[in-house]
Amino acid sequence: QAQLVESGGGLVQAGGSLRLSCAASGFISQFYVMGWYRQAPGKQRELVAIITSSARTNYADSVQGRFTISRDNAKNTVYLQMNSLKPEDTAVYYCKANLNIGVVWGQGTQVTVSS
Repeated sequence: QAQLVESGGGLVQAGGSLRLSCAASGFISQFYVMGWYRQAPGKQRELVAIITSSARTNYADSVQGRFTISRDNAKNTVYLQMNSLKPEDTAVYYCKANLNIGVVWGQGTQVTVSS
């Protein structure tokens, strides 16, 4: 059964950094498009970054230059390095896999950035 487990969220001051991890199981993540999304209170879930099977990346304009998505194929894990965090980055961050059988989401990890 395909599963995603996020970790690494927490409370950080503005300007700080966090690294989120998304551990995949039940499938080989390097063969699929993997993405990070976030949802702030009262807002819709939005795309943050994606990485393709060929390691091409794409970012939301709001995080371009501050966030980096990467993958460690040996660990079957996708990461989101977040630098220069802003209070508006506060949200629950979700990992998503676009598999042939459908979409799989993780349970989410809370990121809170204080001003």
